[in-house]
Amino acid sequence: MVGSQHFGGMVVESHLTQPGKETEFVDQDGRPTATTRQTLRKIPSFRNGLSVFFTYGQTFVLLYIALHFGAWSWLPVFILMGRAHAQFASLMHEAAHRLLFRDRRLNDFCGRWLIGYPAFTNTDGYRRVHMAHHRQEFGPNEPDFALYANYPISRTSFRRKLVRDASGRTGFRLLREQLRGIHSDVVVVRQTLIKILVVQALLIAASVISGYWWAYPLFWLLPYLTVWRVINRLRSIAEHGGLTASEDRRITTHSVTQNWLGRFFLVPFHIGWHLAHHVDAGVPFRHLPRFHRMLIDSGYINPGYEYSSYPKIWRALVTGPK
Repeated sequence: MVGSQHFGGMVVESHLTQPGKETEFVDQDGRPTATTRQTLRKIPSFRNGLSVFFTYGQTFVLLYIALHFGAWSWLPVFILMGRAHAQFASLMHEAAHRLLFRDRRLNDFCGRWLIGYPAFTNTDGYRRVHMAHHRQEFGPNEPDFALYANYPISRTSFRRKLVRDASGRTGFRLLREQLRGIHSDVVVVRQTLIKILVVQALLIAASVISGYWWAYPLFWLLPYLTVWRVINRLRSIAEHGGLTASEDRRITTHSVTQNWLGRFFLVPFHIGWHLAHHVDAGVPFRHLPRFHRMLIDSGYINPGYEYSSYPKIWRALVTGPK
């Protein structure tokens, strides 16, 4: 319990979390063997660099379409720019784990200046709270209690949350709280916020100089405050909604079967293989599908434990676990 919040309402029945069998790749608790871990933890720096490049490329293509093909393209571009924020967030998450590039300086520079700051994120601050999340999900330093608590909830409550996100109320509130950091007594908080604002000022200047001053608020800021907030909530609750603290990662983390639509829009860069990520947070995103298959083959992931789609887990979050 944290205040009036409660947890554990979505924990599955115990027969679905029996120990897996030990294989040449993983132990009973799902952790990779020493040899497997060494293989899985190799960071493909070049391919990850291409992912950063193509993420920027897709974003610029969307902006070009919106600016040169008229108002009919604005709504789909607006929605897809929310997806662009999901892509930036996924790559920033990888950099926060120092899994984006083998060279730590390159990893941190890219994670801050090319991915985090453009998307309003203090990458170093995120790393600190996110590592607390990984050290003990639902522990005393869990940063996202509010997102995960009280499930299953009523359909009315779920709808209210999504409306707040889609209308920008959640996003504006969080942005306002972030901007208050300019008065923080912590020097690094103020300095990092200034860096974020400098990057945003550069994006605004680029919009003005290009002759489309409205491109920044309409196709970068507003999708961040609305579409991205919906995506973030739907993804987050599919990862940990209604679960509780445990040494068993299957009691702290959901598993959802991945399909192309979810991976395209909701969980880019393999972040949807989230149980595998929590079993071993040192595995780069490109290797998570392979690691997930190892967990299935060992029986650590029971077929009855995994939700077969995102709509099914969202329905369960408003009706109770299967």
